[in-house]
Parts: sequence; structure tokens; C-alpha cells
Amino acid sequence: MNMQKFWPLILLTASLLWGCPNDDQESGIGNTSTGPETAGSPAAAATTISSPTQGSNIVHSPNDLPPSIGKRAPQHVRVDLEAHEIEGQLADGTTYTYMTFNKQVPGPLIRIRVNDTVELHLKNLSTSQLTHSIDLHAVTGPGGGSVLTQAPPGQEKTVTFQAIKPGLFVYHCATAMVAEHITSGMYGMILVEPGAGLPHVDHEFYVMQGELYTDRPFGEYGLQRLSRTKLLAETPDYLVFNGAVGALTTQQPLKAKVGETIRILFGVGGPNLISSFHIIGEHLDRLYNLASLTSPPLTTVQTALVPPGGAAMIELKLEVPGRYLLVDHALSRMEKGLLGFLQVEGPAHPELFHEGGADHSSAH
Repeated sequence: MNMQKFWPLILLTASLLWGCPNDDQESGIGNTSTGPETAGSPAAAATTISSPTQGSNIVHSPNDLPPSIGKRAPQHVRVDLEAHEIEGQLADGTTYTYMTFNKQVPGPLIRIRVNDTVELHLKNLSTSQLTHSIDLHAVTGPGGGSVLTQAPPGQEKTVTFQAIKPGLFVYHCATAMVAEHITSGMYGMILVEPGAGLPHVDHEFYVMQGELYTDRPFGEYGLQRLSRTKLLAETPDYLVFNGAVGALTTQQPLKAKVGETIRILFGVGGPNLISSFHIIGEHLDRLYNLASLTSPPLTTVQTALVPPGGAAMIELKLEVPGRYLLVDHALSRMEKGLLGFLQVEGPAHPELFHEGGADHSSAH
């Protein structure tokens, strides 16, 4: 194994913050691992070397979400989901056996209006090894739909519900062992818009945080398998946005322009850890705390606390160009893969932010 590839993400992040001002510079996010104390150590020398593996791209693009619904009457909406068990790319040279909705992590963003009637079909492919189901936090009814959607391999289950409360809600598989299905990628969100719709923004992004518990350390090549021991101890090896290391950096960074307003639909699949979501160098101008759309948003927030199985809706206006980092402010988690980019293009505003001392030439 080329251990030179496996230096911690925090060193990379420092270079991005202070040494890489240009958005077009390569980040190398997928090339990091367990840390300098691992490289060259006796334990590392004794580790069995695995060959790099390649799997399917399971990353759900943050740009891939339905458009805003706006103001309309309630409707009947059909939603089709498929449960896929798939070997996907977790990091450079590393794969993992994911459980997914529609081959992506997170699963599709379901977007409806309050009082819509939703007919949801969940098909579990015959190639699956396990039964799968869905619990939607937007549902009012036993198990959030999971009681009625336990689908063995090769079967399809259907549940119908009325979305009587607006909000941004998590959904996930709820088949035992529930935490095993969630950590392996079976989570997503459903946005129930208020009757009048949502305020206009220039861009919307769909981002979810998750954690994986693997049988071998972060960054080792080869197929990683679930460690139930680590899962029960709540000690993940990987923490990621949108399913994989580098998902929102080298693959699908968020992009916008100076003067634009963006909305981030942020959720935590978990299954165990709370997120302290933060954008380094920006403020959350409007935070719909815990994704409540019936309460006024908080304003000018630095960090959003989001529990597993919870969400937040964030809106902000972009004023200074550059590369901003999306992080969990439990910052050691960057070492395990939890990092995203927000790339903002446009004219500089030196009156707001510039290198060097203040310009006193116009002072009187």
C-alpha cells in the first residue's frame, strides 16, 4: 500500500484554507487515511495489504432534487423506491456493501405539499439478501409506514398516507437490525412544503451526513465490511456527506455565485452521531431549526445542531467569492472523511474581506 496517500484530512484542509485560494486546484480528498501515526508504524507494517477495489458510484448529487412546488392544491402523488444492495465506492481504492434506496446515498428527495396523499411503492430486488422497509418521519401512523412495508427479496409493498404536517423529514429503512441498514446507506429525506410554498432562492442543495463502521481502519484498500462491534460501540471509521469520502469535494462540490441566495436541505442519517453543521467563513442567515417550517427561522447562526434522524433547512446569501468548507464542527471528523466544498464565483468585495492591513487613505 502506498502509505504516502494516507495523511490526515486535517492537513489537507489546512492547505485548502490557507494555501489554495483558487477554486480550480485539486483537493486530493480521496487520497487520505488514518493519520501520520499509522504510516510507518510497526502495526502498519504488520497489516495485511489489500488491493484497491472499484465499485459503483453511489453518491447522490447535491444538485439532484425536484424543483420547488409552490402554491397549488393538494394532489395524489405516487412515489416509487427500490431497495438495492450494491458494492459501492466508499473512497479511493475502497469499496463497501451499501444498502440503498434507488442505488444512491442518500435516497431520493421526495418533495410534496402539505395535505398531499402519497402512495409509496417499495420494491426490494430479488438479488437482495435482506428484507427492507421504510419509516418516513413525515407519516402519522404506526411505524411511520415500516409496519406495512416489510418487503422480502423479490417483493413489493405499498403504503398510502396523507402528509398532514409541513416540514423536512428523514426517512430510513426500519428492518432489524435497524442501525445496520441505516449506517449502510438506507436513508433520505421527504420535504413537505407549506401550502403557500417556500421563499424563492437561486439554488437548492440536498446534503446528508452519515457514518460507517468498518472491519478495517479508515483508508485501507479493498472491500470494507460492517463491524457490528464498532456499530454498537458507536465508534465509526468513516463519516461522510452524501455517502462517500470526497462526495462533495472532488465529485460534486456545491457551486454558486456572489449575490445569490442558496438553500441547503441538510439531514443526518446517522444512525448514532449528532452533527454540528458549520460552513467555515459563512453564516447561516436563516436556520429553520430542526427543520420546523411552522416556526420562524433563527437568523445569523454560526452552527446548526442536528440529531440523527433530524434535519435543518438553511438559507444564506453569498457575498464574498472563494472556497468555503462544509464541516461538522466536531472537527476531528474531517480526519474520517467528513468535508464538503461550497465554491462561490464572482467579483471580489475588498470592503468586506481582503488580505493585508486596512486602507486608511480615505480616512479624515
